[in-house]
Amino acid sequence: MTEKKVRGARAGDDAERPALPATSWAVLGLLSFGEELSGYDLKKWSDWSLRFFYWSPSFSQIYGELKRLEKVGYVSSRMVAQETGNRDKRVYVITDEGMAAVRRWAREAPVEPPVLKHGVMLRLWLGHLLEADQMREVLGRHREYAETMRRRAEADAAGARADAAWAYPSLALKWSERYYASERDLADAMLADLDEMADAEAADAAGDEGPKRP
Repeated sequence: MTEKKVRGARAGDDAERPALPATSWAVLGLLSFGEELSGYDLKKWSDWSLRFFYWSPSFSQIYGELKRLEKVGYVSSRMVAQETGNRDKRVYVITDEGMAAVRRWAREAPVEPPVLKHGVMLRLWLGHLLEADQMREVLGRHREYAETMRRRAEADAAGARADAAWAYPSLALKWSERYYASERDLADAMLADLDEMADAEAADAAGDEGPKRP
């Protein structure tokens, strides 16, 4: 089955190009830094960078996208022998057509607003079905997760700054560091809100149980 074709976004651009999902552009973007990479390398790079702000793919997703990109001519591949004596591995490199396509996508694709699917807030929304201690535990675990991710993003951003080719990914990682710091702080704020709510409920209950006028 051939990829669906769409017209170029620029006026006068008669060249047709395949309509690819954003995940394809993410994989092609990893290859746009110019290195020849295996699927394992791409997984490692995406875990080091992309996962903080966009995508944490499985190996099957990566290989699926690579097959799609090779099919449309945006990447090429070859088998290379490994020094360890293990079986040969397939490595991928971006083609000139692929580089032009990802550059055009980065410059011209509509910027879609992020879709927020916050599982912790969904649980808080259903807080009337939980005990107060359970909700505090959920928020506490989220706070720990956010702080862990913030530290990892901070460390990876520092590593990216050492390579001039990764100047812009290092900025994205810096944004990720700030994002997870804000998630940590929001968790703290929500825990304080829960305490305030509990205090208000306790005060109301005490008032209801107070002495009644004759």
